[in-house]
Amino acid sequence: MPDCLIDSESDGPCLPIYTVQADDYPTWLEAQPDVAKAWLESIGFEAKAGRSALMPGDDGQLAGAVLISRDPPSLWDFSRLHKALPATSWRLPTNIDDAGRQQAVLGWALAGYRFDRYKKSEAETCRLFLGDDPASAEARILAQAIYLGRDLINTPANDMGPEELEVAARDVADRYGAEVRTIEGDALLDENFPAVHTVGRASTRAPRVIDLTWGDASAPKLTLVGKGVCFDTGGLDLKSAAGMSLMKKDMGGAATMLATAQAVMALDLPVRLRLLIGAVENSVSGNAFRPGDVIQTRKGLSVEIGNTDAEGRLVLADLLALGDDEQPDLMIDCATLTGAARVALGADLPALFTPDDQLATDMLDAGLKAEDPLWRLPLHQPYREIIDSPIADINNAGVGGMAGTITAALFLKDFVTETSAWAHLDIYGWTPIAKPGRPKGGEATALRALVGLIKGRFGASA
Repeated sequence: MPDCLIDSESDGPCLPIYTVQADDYPTWLEAQPDVAKAWLESIGFEAKAGRSALMPGDDGQLAGAVLISRDPPSLWDFSRLHKALPATSWRLPTNIDDAGRQQAVLGWALAGYRFDRYKKSEAETCRLFLGDDPASAEARILAQAIYLGRDLINTPANDMGPEELEVAARDVADRYGAEVRTIEGDALLDENFPAVHTVGRASTRAPRVIDLTWGDASAPKLTLVGKGVCFDTGGLDLKSAAGMSLMKKDMGGAATMLATAQAVMALDLPVRLRLLIGAVENSVSGNAFRPGDVIQTRKGLSVEIGNTDAEGRLVLADLLALGDDEQPDLMIDCATLTGAARVALGADLPALFTPDDQLATDMLDAGLKAEDPLWRLPLHQPYREIIDSPIADINNAGVGGMAGTITAALFLKDFVTETSAWAHLDIYGWTPIAKPGRPKGGEATALRALVGLIKGRFGASA
């Protein structure tokens, strides 16, 4: 349980938070005790969405707080509220509906996140009392999953290599009774993961494929695929110092998908879950793959290496081919794949690619509902020629530097031939400027949208 959430009032009663819509505020204010009413009027409190104020009691002590709520409620308003209130215990009003309660608890919890593995914080935090209702329980599950994703991305590469990422996956699997199989080092060649091996072989930390399965084998098949490049030097096409500075986050796709898998299992959604992670480090050494090399892939397609810094799509290629063999009902991959996506859409909007129009609609709707928006970009087939190769089936980078996000998605599309409901998310995995509920640092981008999509597609557990 996040420290900012409590499930008992053992330390004394919690102060109330009143959530009031702007139109209802005058009526609500008239019903308040004279002291609170006079105080709110004296400070000129305006009933505008997202604003909040503290309220005194008859004894002059703090008696509660009021938040002007939107319709529907926004979780980020509750994140702002968390930061505005003094560090004591609070509770939500009983008349808030399930949707509002879930948004409130989740927004509060996301604002309470701290990454303190290396530097402890002495600051106290506001605590929110949770009831035993399903909405609060689901919000807590989502918060815990997002905390996991943020923690994994925030951890520097010296403590978060391929082996440590495997340990994190096994820890999650152990909690929920999932099975994990790992293929490591040269065994990747024996089991036909040549692209994963190629990318990771130059590191002293062995590359691996992490294969987690959970749920009833007869349930609809959901396959989540994550890019787990635990650090990316760029390989022989070496990045600059500035370009390398945030590359601990290049496993953000894997972190997000592991966190999503945890949420799916904790919510006991009725799916046969498969999580595939390619955990590697793209390093420089005498056996590093080179520009101009031609490598093989699990799918049987040969790839000319146009750029060793376009390594993530090589890792995903083998994983997507493996997932595609099962023809799952839904397959989604997630990766911090291209800088071009960030130039086009910034840090907050993941680029969504899918050939399935209905899946695109469902994902966009789920993102809007969860306040976790996505933006669809086209799989524009004429651009496929940009990554043609004269000596191999495909080039991993192409020439010209244009439409880099689209050509990366088109590259991946060649490795998904049997699964119609497939989507690719190109995420940033990082919040560069702190916002309410979104501290600067690692972010499990699109997790809330993905969980909403999966629930919508496959329903709740029986």
